[in-house]
Amino acid sequence: MSVTVISFISLDGVTQAPGGAEEDTDGGFAHGGWSQAFFDPELVGGAFDAALADADALLFGRRTWQVMAGAWPGRAGDPFADRMNSIRKYVVSGTLAEAELTWGNSALIPADKAVERVRELSAGDGGRLLVMGSSALVRALLSADLVDELRLTVMPVLLGGGKSIFPTDGGLRTLRLESTATSPAGAQLSVYRRAE
Repeated sequence: MSVTVISFISLDGVTQAPGGAEEDTDGGFAHGGWSQAFFDPELVGGAFDAALADADALLFGRRTWQVMAGAWPGRAGDPFADRMNSIRKYVVSGTLAEAELTWGNSALIPADKAVERVRELSAGDGGRLLVMGSSALVRALLSADLVDELRLTVMPVLLGGGKSIFPTDGGLRTLRLESTATSPAGAQLSVYRRAE
């Protein structure tokens, strides 16, 4: 199973709270919702639709899963929502209990076993494991060399600080640019794969 990360990201590498003001205010982050001004339904929305359609399962950190679990279960009849609700979902958490995973098809991965469990999933049969958001989880997966593909939507904005998906462990990791496209609002969609 290949591991793909899809993320909104600012020019200065911030991935924190792209969707809304109260999504993640850790560290006093005051720019929540910063991606909205650059969201293009056709190109940017289409990239997320394509990523979800191509996924066999989703992988989330606790906070991202809770945001998604609060948003999608009540939406039915929309193909994207239906897919979000029906697909297998793995949730990495050190605080949630299995009984709290009320969003359909969700399974718990204990935080202290995350890298080990993702390594097992990636070594097994299957298609694509898609990671949305979840900056701390993505950093851990990149550090462990478990990410096969990065699908980044770089928004033309500087945020001056905030959470990032990129490790700061000093490791050198080489990627290969597979494709790129620019939206009318200036968002740059780039797909990178691990260089062999």
